[in-house]
Amino acid sequence: MKEGVGTTGLILNEPFLWEKGKKGRMGFSLPNNDVPSSPLVAELLGEGPDFPDLSEVDVVRHYTRLSTWNFGVDSGMYPLGSCTMKYNPKTNERQASLPGLAQAHPLLPTELAQGALKIMFDLQEHLAEITGLPAVSLQPAAGAQGELTGMLLFYAFHMMNKERRTKILIPDTAHGTNPASAALCGFRSVPVASNAQGVLAPDDVEALMDEDTAGIMVTNPNTLGLFEEHIKQISEIVHTKGGLVYADGANMNAVMGMVNMADLGVDVLHLNLHKTFSTPHGGGGPGSGPVCVTKKLEPFLPVPRVMHVKNRYELSYDFPESIGKVHAFYGNFGIQIRAYSYILSMGDQLKTASQLAVLNANYLKESLRDIFHLPYDKPCMHECVFTDKHQQAFKVSTLDIAKRLIDYGFHPPTIYFPLVVQGALMMEPTETESKENLDDFIEALRQIVQEAKDNPELLLQAPIKTKVRRLDETMAARKPCLAG
Repeated sequence: MKEGVGTTGLILNEPFLWEKGKKGRMGFSLPNNDVPSSPLVAELLGEGPDFPDLSEVDVVRHYTRLSTWNFGVDSGMYPLGSCTMKYNPKTNERQASLPGLAQAHPLLPTELAQGALKIMFDLQEHLAEITGLPAVSLQPAAGAQGELTGMLLFYAFHMMNKERRTKILIPDTAHGTNPASAALCGFRSVPVASNAQGVLAPDDVEALMDEDTAGIMVTNPNTLGLFEEHIKQISEIVHTKGGLVYADGANMNAVMGMVNMADLGVDVLHLNLHKTFSTPHGGGGPGSGPVCVTKKLEPFLPVPRVMHVKNRYELSYDFPESIGKVHAFYGNFGIQIRAYSYILSMGDQLKTASQLAVLNANYLKESLRDIFHLPYDKPCMHECVFTDKHQQAFKVSTLDIAKRLIDYGFHPPTIYFPLVVQGALMMEPTETESKENLDDFIEALRQIVQEAKDNPELLLQAPIKTKVRRLDETMAARKPCLAG
């Protein structure tokens, strides 16, 4: 292996700002106060919060040093399965920071917000074309809220038909937020086990689907990185019993331009703009989780809806069957601009992005199959899943492998998920990683597997090169330190 990206260097400690501050220091000079002090203000505010007194250099060095402790997608590969941590083209950031967009107040009257409304309307149209589902709402603020919106649409549809259905079918390869979204709408989750091939079997769905079941929530491709090959037949089974099909579109990065969701029988699909459409991801947000629906569910979409009427754009509330608002104002507009920019810059190459994502994942799978156990030996989509079965003989676990990867300069992949795979190592390289990057990642894993045989104690102590060594994660979960 050529020289790896993992190395050691000068790592600076950094105390809390309150420990660094000294009375009398300041980073800027205020003009003299020419407004007389008010006793009322002093009485209400008191002395105010005790902010630390810092010079400009103190502040700059503080945040610069903290930034060196971070690892992000701009630092290196982020192979988190089911998260699609792809590189974000910086041109999207430039468009989102344009003053006319970034500084637009959400309470602007529609006649002064025609540009913003046009972007939102056009983005809806693009997402409809990409998914094959004709009606779209951009309101949901993230994927989980998109799921919740989808379940609210299920509820509204069945209530319109004067049916009070109480159950939702949820596969064991679904994303973890699916049962929570269903429960918030009063549905009871009914688990559906995947078969030996890692996908849903139509017979299993048919055995559970009845007139009391509102529908099914399917993640496709699923969290094993496999395409649900029986999805059309499953959709027919659900529709025959009067149910609806919800698709979790978190893994849409694998099928853009390849799959028409309406043709698969999907009634509701949520998208993660912060995964598939290359907007910033992680750190708790902001995200964006639009929902795309069929014509029969369009009347129930959240209001207001962005409409194009008589050569102008407007926000319309004139939809009496709507589930109402699901987000203040209209979703996370800045994230929508980034996705809009990405779609326009990519055009029909969105399909190529998905093809490369699938190619990269299969390259990893084939390159590592001789050193890791492969629970589902078949072509994958955007991600592949291995286990630590071969390393257990040396008392080395998935966690040890992941921790050692940090020493080699790589962010670990997703581990111990999906739950249906014991000791899972779940890798998603995305389309934005080159073959050279993947080869370095593969070689690092090969060296780690060799270390597991020759010196397993090394892996049990990893990471070794980091500022903070291996933490007691069990204690952190049971007795978290919540001090500021």
